[in-house]
Amino acid sequence: MAKKNGFFGEFKKFITRGNVIDLAVGVIVGGAFQKIVNSLVDDIVMPVISLATKGLDFANWFIALDGEKYATLEAAKEAGAATLNFGNFISAILNFLIMAFIIFLLVKGINSVVEKTKKPEAPEAPKTKKCPYCKTEIDIEASRCPHCTSEIAE
Repeated sequence: MAKKNGFFGEFKKFITRGNVIDLAVGVIVGGAFQKIVNSLVDDIVMPVISLATKGLDFANWFIALDGEKYATLEAAKEAGAATLNFGNFISAILNFLIMAFIIFLLVKGINSVVEKTKKPEAPEAPKTKKCPYCKTEIDIEASRCPHCTSEIAE
């Protein structure tokens, strides 16, 4: 029975560490954020790109592998044809690029806020000093230079 408590104790320690919880929160927020980015790409960016390409719909950019021509992807699917849907792939790439850019902007913003709120670090006390006679670097607490053996005044 002690072995079970040890295992579950280790699991509890693992699961309650800050980085595991942060990762879980990041995954959940990322999943919700992905829906927003998908909507941005599908509902705003892709229609503009379709307009620029004279009404071409990326969702209907596909190659039917049976050699037939179909007007839409839905028509090809209804006919049971296998298709390469490279338009959907292009949409996925755009989703990724937009998501990466937005995350970059968020991290950049957070880093600048953290940098502005960070307290300046106090300079570290020196650990060495120079011998006034031979200019060799020696320990700060030394009373005699190990190189030239001169006595060093405090």
